[in-house]
Amino acid sequence: MVEASLNYLAPMSERPRYYLSKPPEGQPWRNTRGDRRSVSIADARELSEAPNLDREGFTLVSHETQVGELFDAELVRAQFYPEVEQLVAKTVGAARVVAFDHNVRSGEKAARGEAGAQTPVKFAHNDYTLDSAPQRVRDLLGEEAPALLVHRFSVINFWKPIRGPVQESPLAFCDARTIDADELAKTDLVYADRVGEVYSLTFSERHRWYYYSAMQANEVLLLKCYDSDPRFARFTAHSAFDDPTSAGDAPSRESIEVRTLAFYAS
Repeated sequence: MVEASLNYLAPMSERPRYYLSKPPEGQPWRNTRGDRRSVSIADARELSEAPNLDREGFTLVSHETQVGELFDAELVRAQFYPEVEQLVAKTVGAARVVAFDHNVRSGEKAARGEAGAQTPVKFAHNDYTLDSAPQRVRDLLGEEAPALLVHRFSVINFWKPIRGPVQESPLAFCDARTIDADELAKTDLVYADRVGEVYSLTFSERHRWYYYSAMQANEVLLLKCYDSDPRFARFTAHSAFDDPTSAGDAPSRESIEVRTLAFYAS
């Protein structure tokens, strides 16, 4: 277990907003204020019972990729997405899985503007909301969407190191059972061509945070970011964090995350 700071959303009266493209003249990049809290982050490797996607909202699985270069976006879409879809379907028992976008992260590569890499996100959030998850299905699958939305579906993030072990900016995730609905604030992500919606997380002492120490490149974290069935874990907030036990010269974390839609037969 480590003690570390996580950046929550400070309570605010207006709707939170982040611009991911240049904002209009006179507008700030964001209208939010962070609420930094020191929390305990337990090593999920030490849990007596393996976490479950439908209970805690996260799980760890093994995967050896056949794709040699995960910073190559075209190669990832053509060859890695099918691997991801197969693994997620097998893990959750979905009838169909659609991988639809991905991010690669490396602080060093992002600073140099290489390979489309982004920096780790150090803000507690969940990627989809009650409204934006079904809308993503409609946006991506068009005429198929109405029939698909009749049945259960979930949004599952596939997250793995590109190289391991992860020593810098590991990912923390919050047990979905410890998050109440009123702690999730709808937040606009304003792109050049659309507005997305995520949840920012406000602080509660009930939250229970975990991470997997020293993750290797053959390990995959699956995170449930939405489930249409309220009987199961629905939202698993997460955030990168500064690990106080990391060496000062630890290599920059390199990772890839792929978002998937998992559709179930009933």
